[in-house]
Amino acid sequence: MAKIQLGKRPESFPAVVTFPMLDGSTGALSVKYKYRTRREFGEFIDRMFNDAGEAPPADGKFSLGTLMSKTVDKNAQYLSEVLVGWDLDEPLTLQSLAELADELPAAAAAVMEKYRTAITEGRLGN
Repeated sequence: MAKIQLGKRPESFPAVVTFPMLDGSTGALSVKYKYRTRREFGEFIDRMFNDAGEAPPADGKFSLGTLMSKTVDKNAQYLSEVLVGWDLDEPLTLQSLAELADELPAAAAAVMEKYRTAITEGRLGN
């Protein structure tokens, strides 16, 4: 059993994230998350929500394509601020994260949820 040492926070921590693939199989992605305290995570989420705010379109017309594009971009931004590494052949860039969020939205959602759970509840279990 690991001995608890307060004040010696890690810079990052590893996790394996599983998610449903489009073909019904289960995908897995090994990632390395940036460590944040619970307070820091709350401040991070506040900032993400504040940065996402924008006015409705001037013409009042809703566009699902525009909404999905913005969602992909915001997910990529979020992921870029919580991940410090992954086991994909592609480099960890904003562009590759947007591609992940666009092509495999379940993977992006699972990575974000596993991070939230680890930081707010202190556990990495599935």
